[in-house]
Amino acid sequence: MKIPEKEAYEAYRSCDASYDGSLFVGIRSTGIYCRPICPARRASAKNCRFFSSAAEAEAAGFRPCLICH
Repeated sequence: MKIPEKEAYEAYRSCDASYDGSLFVGIRSTGIYCRPICPARRASAKNCRFFSSAAEAEAAGFRPCLICH
């Protein structure tokens, strides 16, 4: 299921645990991807890409976050 980008960014910004496992956020400026529950500093919306799986994020060239993997 594809989550609308605005909803996905709000879930990421609010650390919404209900999206954990179904939403992964690729950060363009760092090349990493995180889960919504990651305690790392939040990126701006323009630097985020949203994925429904970790495999999808990795296929797009992102590597896992060392904090939340």
